[in-house]
Amino acid sequence: MAAIGFVLHHERTQAADLAREAAEWLQEGGHEVRIPQPDADLAGLASLGCDEATFGTGLDLAVSLGGDGTMLRTVDLVAGAGVPIIGVNVGMMGYLTDIDPTGTRAAIERFLAGEGTLEERMLLTVRVERPGQEPEEHLAFNEAVLEKTPMGHTVRLAVDVDDQFFTTYAADGLIVATPTGSTAYAFSARGPIVAPTHRALLLTPVSPHMLFDRTLVLEPTTRLRVVVQGHRTATLSVDGRNLGELAEGDSMTCTAAAPSARLVTFAPRAFLAILKAKFGLADR
Repeated sequence: MAAIGFVLHHERTQAADLAREAAEWLQEGGHEVRIPQPDADLAGLASLGCDEATFGTGLDLAVSLGGDGTMLRTVDLVAGAGVPIIGVNVGMMGYLTDIDPTGTRAAIERFLAGEGTLEERMLLTVRVERPGQEPEEHLAFNEAVLEKTPMGHTVRLAVDVDDQFFTTYAADGLIVATPTGSTAYAFSARGPIVAPTHRALLLTPVSPHMLFDRTLVLEPTTRLRVVVQGHRTATLSVDGRNLGELAEGDSMTCTAAAPSARLVTFAPRAFLAILKAKFGLADR
């Protein structure tokens, strides 16, 4: 018997409905079902709730019921434990979820029958260091971002590549993205689109006040360190989660993470087809 976990979009009732339906037939089949406690409470499945810190431990499969934001949260919860993830697209079309809600049960059954393949996606380890404080580490599926505060001016961010100083950016911010994240915030900053199964670190400036405004596409073995300079603080976010401000001398260091996100697919993922649909690119 398998342990199956569900992560829910908190504002879409269809996600809760799908979780209740799936939990019922999985438990009837003798499988364990678990849901992060806040999600379980929203779905009326409080008895299946568990602590988010232990959600991925011993899990055989995680099912994301939502959009790309829910998928990012699912990756954050289970990628460190190497748990495969099925993304069910509840709502608008996303890049990361490719199972239609009506196919939820079939997808889980196929996985339990040994079908499907695992698509490995690179993650970032983001290490945050503040003098006098214990370092923090976070996983990023899309990107880590240092940028000016909402009402602030440009920030100065010094960049070291493999412990060698590269340059200091005067900009609204810097994005360190994975190939998966190349179609997220980095895309809006005019970064390149990179096929998501590649492995690379992408360093993209946001509105730089300098002549050099291009993205750097770096080796996956790169150690990329960004240090805040000057008196202006910078806001740090990882996959859209605000982690507070970094002051002068504080830094973030990005490297390829040891674990990968493991996405379950039942057919080749048509990245270019998704791209065309997302941006309305017509066939000619």
